Amino acid sequence: MPIIESRGAGQVSTALAKDRLGVASVLFFVMSASAPLTVVAGVVPTGLAVTGLLGISIAFLAVAVVLAVFSVGYVAMARHIANTGAFYAFISRGIGRPVGVGASLVALLAYNMFQCASYGGFGAIAAPLFNEWFGLHVEWWVIALIGWVVVAVLGVRDIAVSGRVLAALLVAEILLVVVFGFADIAVSGFNASSAPLNVGSLVGPGAGALLVMAVAGFVGFEQSVVYAEESRNPRRTVPRATYLAIALIAVLYAFASWAMISAAGESVLARAAKEGPDLFFDVAAARLGDLALQLGHVLFLTSLLAAMISFHNISARYTFSLGREGVLPRRFGRTVPGTGAPKNGSLAQSAVGLIVIALYAAAGWDPLIQLFFWGGTGGSMGVLLLITLTSIAIINYFARHPNGEDAWHRIAAPVISAVLLLITAFLAVTNVATLFGVEPGSKPTWAVPLTFGVVALAGMGWALALRGRRPKLYFGIGLGASGALHPGARCPGGSCTVVAKIPSYRILRAGRNIRVSDNEEQI
Repeated sequence: MPIIESRGAGQVSTALAKDRLGVASVLFFVMSASAPLTVVAGVVPTGLAVTGLLGISIAFLAVAVVLAVFSVGYVAMARHIANTGAFYAFISRGIGRPVGVGASLVALLAYNMFQCASYGGFGAIAAPLFNEWFGLHVEWWVIALIGWVVVAVLGVRDIAVSGRVLAALLVAEILLVVVFGFADIAVSGFNASSAPLNVGSLVGPGAGALLVMAVAGFVGFEQSVVYAEESRNPRRTVPRATYLAIALIAVLYAFASWAMISAAGESVLARAAKEGPDLFFDVAAARLGDLALQLGHVLFLTSLLAAMISFHNISARYTFSLGREGVLPRRFGRTVPGTGAPKNGSLAQSAVGLIVIALYAAAGWDPLIQLFFWGGTGGSMGVLLLITLTSIAIINYFARHPNGEDAWHRIAAPVISAVLLLITAFLAVTNVATLFGVEPGSKPTWAVPLTFGVVALAGMGWALALRGRRPKLYFGIGLGASGALHPGARCPGGSCTVVAKIPSYRILRAGRNIRVSDNEEQI
């Protein structure tokens, strides 16, 4: 139920809409963020050209295993903590509030990098197609702005509307990836290559770059927890959507990338450098013809649009979560009455996207490499670091709250995943030059990790400042809806309900001081 619920017309709520999403809807949001066609046709060929590494298929499967083990503890913790700011809440409750706030800002940065990267890819890939199809010379940023308008409008609508749009787009692009994959196998002279599935790629030179590229393909799987507050029966919905997403993504990516690399043959790296995202479509078009090629291009654009919508929703909900708890200005913690959409969080994300598009257009920077690939790659690194930190938080949380979960969920799986993720994160950081396709020591190799570090430290510093200046607000960090009633809040009509497990302090209820104990109480 909403924690502060206004019964007056036109007023806002501080709770997201309940019972809107089932397993299928959450799965569509998760896989739309992963953007299957964007990864297979965009990230994989661009990654081949930039890194020169072929073992991407085995990397997808390896990352899937690691993330599946991680998800055991992750969804177990979600049964105890329902908060739309998933990483932020879990790290706050498992490691500490300062680290949690630092992680929340890293998450906002990483997901905004993905969202803005999608704008760059959408505009850069659509511009030559518009010229080919309609004879129109349109700047990439104009097309990016068209996508921006669509995303901005859907961002303040009922989440079920976005869910229906994403469902239609996702089904179409998955079918296309499967059909094109089998078309690759049917190409004359097809020779099954073992290079994409070579396990040695995971320990050889550039292994970290391969793994981060693979992580980029799975980003979004973790967001099933973000929609827990809006799901029907989240204890069932969240685990099912998470495991289904990981399994489907792994099989789809590994098959499609292997088929494409095998069909392209020994010249695959040269062709990837020359053709870029067109490589996936060109290889299959040799069997399916020009009509299939054009259909593939259309669905590639809709895949990018779906990714923009999904990452916008994710970022808006993180902003909402932080605003609801007072870590960001509380105006961000408001939702639209009736739809439950996080209005101000959504508007903030739209503003960020507009600024980035305008900046890249004015500076003349490359939207495909410097925004789409670098932005997506940098965002992947940020999410990988967050997942690694969350795996440690899960161990710490269940060490203090062991009730309700067996040893596999609270100890074994979290420990195994933490070790594997720490190794993966180390390989990613030490292979950052290969990952970005630049010389060691060049600007991207230190600017991206440094930015994440500075943002994390700034968040930690802000949390410590809140502890000293606003201790009552500080104690509500990570509690989600349970901690949304803050000191000084007044309940409309003289009544409201708080269910919380927070340190003892006084709050106001209809003008009266009420003490909340360390135990869960309803007042």
